[in-house]
Order: sequence, then C-alpha cells, then structure tokens
Amino acid sequence: MLAVRASHSHGAVQIGMNLPVMVPGLDREPLIAWCRAIDAGPFSTLAAGERITFPNPEIVVALSAAAAVTERVRIMTNVIVLPMHDEIVVAKQLATLDVLSGGRVVAGVGVGGREEDYRAAGAEWGPGLLRRLEEQVARMRAAWAGEMVVPGALRPVEPAPVQIGGPPVLAGSLFPKSIRRAARWADGLAGFSMTAETAEIATAFDTARAAWRAAGRAQPPRLVTGCWFALGADTEARMAAYLRRYLNFLGRGAEGVIRGVSTTSAPALRDALRRMADCGADEVLLVPTTLDLDELARAADVCAALV
Repeated sequence: MLAVRASHSHGAVQIGMNLPVMVPGLDREPLIAWCRAIDAGPFSTLAAGERITFPNPEIVVALSAAAAVTERVRIMTNVIVLPMHDEIVVAKQLATLDVLSGGRVVAGVGVGGREEDYRAAGAEWGPGLLRRLEEQVARMRAAWAGEMVVPGALRPVEPAPVQIGGPPVLAGSLFPKSIRRAARWADGLAGFSMTAETAEIATAFDTARAAWRAAGRAQPPRLVTGCWFALGADTEARMAAYLRRYLNFLGRGAEGVIRGVSTTSAPALRDALRRMADCGADEVLLVPTTLDLDELARAADVCAALV
C-alpha cells in the first residue's frame, strides 16, 4: 500500500483509486480487471461513486463485485447519496458488503447535487437534506450496533458488520456549512477538489479541523480528498469530454470547471498530490477518465516518484 511521505503531522498520505464507473462501457470484463489491478497495485482504497440517471453501474452492486475479487484494499462508497435511500436498507447493504470484504468497507455518504437523481429514486429533493443525512447516519449506526431499529421486529437488522460498530463513516462534504455540520456525526471527510489547488484543499481541511475541535471530538477528522486525472495521450481532450458528460447538469457552467482542471499530465498530477499531502491529506482518491487499464500503471508511476 503506497504511503507517500509528506511534511504534515500525519507523516504520509495514502493514494486510493476510484473505479472508472463514470466512463461509459464499464461492463463485466473491465470492471473485474480494474478491481484486480487496483488490489495488486500500490493503492490503498478501491472506491466508486453514485449516480442514477447516468450510464454507470449501481454503486453497492459494483462494490460487491469488487469485494469478491479483491483481498487487500479498502472498499469505499465515494459517495453514496444517502437521502435518496432508506437508511436501514443501506445499513444492511453496507453490513453485507463489510462481511463480503472481510471488514474493509468505508462508508462515504453525502447529499449529492443532482435533483434528477432524487426524482429517479422517488426521493424528496429540497431543504433539510443535511439534517436528514445526520439522522440517517445515526440510524445506520444503531442498526450496525445491533439495536432494535424496527419497532416490533422479531430480530435486529442483520448481518452484523465485521467492523465493530460498523464501517467508518466519512462525510462527502465540499463546503464549509456541511463540513462544520459533519463534525457532529462523521469520522472525517470524503472530499474532492475541482482544481487540486492549495487554497481549495486547505480551506476544507482547516474548516474540518476547527469544527472537530469545536465539537469536542477526541479524534481529529480523517481527511480524504480527491481529483480527476488523465495521463497518456490526448489527455486534455479526454478530460474535457469526460467532464462535459459527467457535469452535463451544470449546462454551460461545466466549461468553467473544465478550464480549472489541470491534472492532465504526470508532472501536473505529481504536483497536485504534493499539494494535497502538504495540506494534510490522509488519503487522496484519484478518479480516472478512461477504461484503459494502462492508466493504472501510469498513475502508479506518478505516485512512486513521490516516495
């Protein structure tokens, strides 16, 4: 598992990898190949994100396949949009995933930002999503602890997760308000950086540290962030096409995001990872923009140059 030395107090930053779930065409063969290659490589975590109205695989089903064909890496929802779902069903799914993976699950949860996905899931979109998320996490943890969360039921919700008390829960929070609220219930951040620039990352991390202290938390937050990347040939065109497809809900606003993304070369990605490490990241989750399995080797070479 890759641990890149850094100047911050945690001592090292781990590098995880998202499956290319937002790239169309991720069917059985490439999915299994990516899972096995991530597990065999220097990466700390295998992650996947959630969309509904998009050509990506369903998040828990995809990660169940990953759990079955891997042995070492953490298996992370990055992130599951919890208010779109019944939290007790999700608690059972993630406990089952923890059993299938042998206790390797990390639950990244958030409220998302796409109303159409909520409509597709038959869930209510509107004010109060952060409050609902907090309440849902509390119910999931109660279920994982074996409490009777269903009044009148003959048994608790099972199976029990392998990890005592359930998987760690990280908040998929990007902005100060949601980060500060997460200090009440999360074990840390499952963040993301659009630009991979120091100011953006440092603001999120500093907000989290201060919020955890203000909340009287005994343990500091686990600080996870991430970024898109593209290596190899035609990277700028590939990145732009990927982001126009993925950020289509932003309309013309997607072009501003595209202009701010610079991680389309090995030197640029290496510099971004160093900035994240210097800001205090415990882990960085890279998000690929291609199904080409050689991208993993290219990313591993970039990461190895940082050790």
